[in-house]
Amino acid sequence: MANFNLNKVILGGRLTADPELKTTPQGISVTSFSIAVNRKGKDAGTDFINCVAWRSTADLISKYFKKGNSICLDGEVQTRRFEQNGQMRNVTEVKVNEVYFVDGKSDAPKFETPNAPKFEEIQDDDLPF
Repeated sequence: MANFNLNKVILGGRLTADPELKTTPQGISVTSFSIAVNRKGKDAGTDFINCVAWRSTADLISKYFKKGNSICLDGEVQTRRFEQNGQMRNVTEVKVNEVYFVDGKSDAPKFETPNAPKFEEIQDDDLPF
């Protein structure tokens, strides 16, 4: 068999808390969050999946998504190892590559542009052509 490597995850669920935007010392945006994803079948239950997003994706998530919002994302599973209090820790999380809005328009947050121009309605008879 050929050398076949694929690391792709597509998840849909709800945010368990408001994502918190942080910045690295190099000025790179990062946010970590978890989503609740329901399992179906005889092993029905809920899994809580840890996710991390970087740069503009982190900015977008922290700006437009809040606790309880539905979210769909695609990314890849990554593991990392670090030492904490003298013990080695392993973390498995999803590194988010793309994010999609899922909630309906009525559920989505409302945004207004403060300096948006005001347009007046014109009747077709008033048009010069």
